[in-house]
Amino acid sequence: MSGIAIRAGSAASGTLRRYVAVSVARSCALVALALTGLFSLLEFVEQLASVGEGHYHVGGALLFVLLTAPARLLQVTPVSMLLGCLFAFGALGRQSELVAMLSLGVSERRIMGSALWPALAAIVALLLLMEFVIPPAEELARESRASALSSGGGGGDSGFWAQRGREYLNVQRFERGDVPVGIDIYSFEADGSLDSLIHAARATIRPDGTWLLSDASRRRVRDGTFSSDRPGRLAWHSFVSPRQIQFLILPSDNVPPLALYQHIRGLQWDERARRYEQELWAQAAMPLSVIAMVLVAAPFVFGPPRAQSSGQHLARGVGVGIAYSLGQQILERLGLLLGLSPAVGALAPPLLAMAAAAVLFRRAYRT
Repeated sequence: MSGIAIRAGSAASGTLRRYVAVSVARSCALVALALTGLFSLLEFVEQLASVGEGHYHVGGALLFVLLTAPARLLQVTPVSMLLGCLFAFGALGRQSELVAMLSLGVSERRIMGSALWPALAAIVALLLLMEFVIPPAEELARESRASALSSGGGGGDSGFWAQRGREYLNVQRFERGDVPVGIDIYSFEADGSLDSLIHAARATIRPDGTWLLSDASRRRVRDGTFSSDRPGRLAWHSFVSPRQIQFLILPSDNVPPLALYQHIRGLQWDERARRYEQELWAQAAMPLSVIAMVLVAAPFVFGPPRAQSSGQHLARGVGVGIAYSLGQQILERLGLLLGLSPAVGALAPPLLAMAAAAVLFRRAYRT
């Protein structure tokens, strides 16, 4: 009989933990969608300021907002986990379900452990978004916006400058994501004087990395005199690989983690490599931030005084989420100013939040 009772209690405990996990997952998903929708609406209002320039219309602005929505979802997920946990446990508390679970012998630690399963699922989803969804969506959004704006003479924002040795490359913008348009290639002598200038309307990037320049013109400087010719089509051995173009036209926070890691390994250590390394550590710290926000919710749920309303818990949770986000940004900036390792600025906020949550939860658990 005792064995049957133990199995029945274990099955009931498992059912309750699944119930908690589903409740938390549902609340976190709703909060994440609400916050993403709110910030997307603000971005849409900002994009309306550019409507009317070139061929950029309301439909293009809406497309830009939709394509950049996954990046906003990534940013709001940690805070969404905190608020979602507070919503879910607040609802369970109002219906006395938490008290019933505790009376059945399900400890506070097991209840909070159940809330970690949705966090793990969210982490997997975020990693997939960072690697496969956000980079191409951001690239397509910026390219479509730049193409629409530049058609009216407003210029695009997908161009870049690159340099190797005494050779400089400037691309004004890209069409269809990988077609350079408006190309200028400057070559200088050892004394800093201009050696040659190549201008091309566009280029086709071959698989071997060679750029086939179209409508090209070339100017050379010899003994203080200029000479020019128009070869029309010209092959140029680019020092920028197709993979590096992705890093030059996209913000570093929208580059896939694996590609970012491989790119850092091929760079010489300088400020640019340090910026990329900081972004890589920030992406690596995202899973820890999600887990930290779930753990931070525990003292609010089980800590005294339990007579506080869900609204009070939610208000405090919002304050903690804002403070955490600001603290994370401040530590990252301080790390750059003080020359600290990028790992310190990225990992310190979630680790400190976990430690504080553990201490507060332990006190609440003893109480």
